[in-house]
Amino acid sequence: MQHLDPRQCDERLAQLDFSKDLFHLALDLAAEDVRGCTDMDAPPMRGTMFWSRSNRFLAEQLIPLGWERTSRDSILRMIHPDRTHAVTAISAAGGVGNLDARVRSKNPKGPKMAKIVENNGQFVLMTKDEVRWGRELDEMPTWCLLYKRDENGISAELSLPVKMNGAYVDEWIERIPLDLPDLGDPGFDVALLDDPGDGEGPQVMVEYLGG
Repeated sequence: MQHLDPRQCDERLAQLDFSKDLFHLALDLAAEDVRGCTDMDAPPMRGTMFWSRSNRFLAEQLIPLGWERTSRDSILRMIHPDRTHAVTAISAAGGVGNLDARVRSKNPKGPKMAKIVENNGQFVLMTKDEVRWGRELDEMPTWCLLYKRDENGISAELSLPVKMNGAYVDEWIERIPLDLPDLGDPGFDVALLDDPGDGEGPQVMVEYLGG
């Protein structure tokens, strides 16, 4: 996999109409909200809130720029105005932001996510969602804002998945590390599920992978 220097990373993000500032703000605001949780909240609250708020704050920045939001199949996606690609934020495990290390989705995913991931490698042009999107929604290349919360803070990368082995997204066409400023205490708890599945298949607690 090609390693990009910081300037090349910024240029590649710009080609996709993204920026490090976009992702930094979304994750920073999500972390701030999570810090408001207490032991009086439901046990999975911190993890679920971080996932939900990361996607919410991406949406709040991108919608004024013409992007559209969908939560179909419980997968929170922002759709580019030109329908060329989409983005969703999910938690990850492994060497997030380190291209020399393997990385995968932290939590298991179901058949809906598997379809999206596999279609990323096909770039099919004929679609079934032409009335709404101009092409089939699940066949738009869907980038993942991967984030990892641990005792060292938050690390992140923007990556394009192409395959799931078992229940985890773990093969990628492209990975763009995001060297983000310190986001402070992420309110981390590695025992918690950070994002739900797509409504199909078993949902189980998973083992944490060290960086």
